[in-house]
Amino acid sequence: MHIDNADLNLLKALDVLLEERHVSRAAARFHLSQSAMSRTLARLRDTFGDELLVRTGTGYELTPRARAIQRELQAVMPRLRSLVRGNDFDPGTATDTVRVQCTDYVPAVLGPGLFRQLFHQAPHLSLTMEPLSPHTFDDVERGRVDLALSPVKPPAPLRWQTLFEEDFVCVLSRDHPVTADRLELDDLAAYPHASVVVMQAENMLVDRRLGELGIQPPSSLRVPYFAAAVTALPETTLIATLPRRFARLHADDDGIRIAEAPTEFCRFPYGVIWHPRLTNDPAHSWLRTVVQTAGDAVDVPESGV
Repeated sequence: MHIDNADLNLLKALDVLLEERHVSRAAARFHLSQSAMSRTLARLRDTFGDELLVRTGTGYELTPRARAIQRELQAVMPRLRSLVRGNDFDPGTATDTVRVQCTDYVPAVLGPGLFRQLFHQAPHLSLTMEPLSPHTFDDVERGRVDLALSPVKPPAPLRWQTLFEEDFVCVLSRDHPVTADRLELDDLAAYPHASVVVMQAENMLVDRRLGELGIQPPSSLRVPYFAAAVTALPETTLIATLPRRFARLHADDDGIRIAEAPTEFCRFPYGVIWHPRLTNDPAHSWLRTVVQTAGDAVDVPESGV
């Protein structure tokens, strides 16, 4: 492919096709008929000299060349949008898709305020929330997602901004042998733990703190969601150490109770992560402002369960 022969207007369609891996779904997202999107795919195949999407028994698969192109597009497309948009951004007319990676803590705690503000200001915007993973920082680096929300600070060059502070409580079954209002380290050492692991375990705050304190629970349950940890607790001896705000949402659930965590567990900042290339992008600045406003509105956690 030579740049003089390329139609840059096709890049957005290519981005959607490679993401959806389905002509009909890509056509719907791109507001084209299926036949028009099929013609667009044919032009893209001719432009790149590659099949890009290969039909299989279960749909379409990306060719090796398409996978390489997709990785590049994830970094290039935000820059092209910023270049074309310039300094003008009107959330009221924006039709982009915003991608955010986070745990289920965020939609539960930050979501009500965030969703209300975002869709009030930008009613035509699409928001996709994806789970944090061991690849989250790489996804932000490569432009696969716009933001990540996490208590784990990223490596350079990624940027971090604190939204609010949070602390931990312990959640356990109402009939658990431990009945104290505040648990001790010995309690955490004596009973199995329900851990939420969405990145590498060594990056998760609770697991890391337990390791620093030399505590190895006798056995454990590892789940990818905070809600799953809560669900596992009734009628077991499991103990989950969870963010206070999330735990309070389940304070009235039958079968569980909330106790203060050992004093060795301190408060921690919860923050938003992005790539510095987007710092001055008007759309991204607006998005970060909406997230920060929602974070400012979150209640301050106080001791007492």
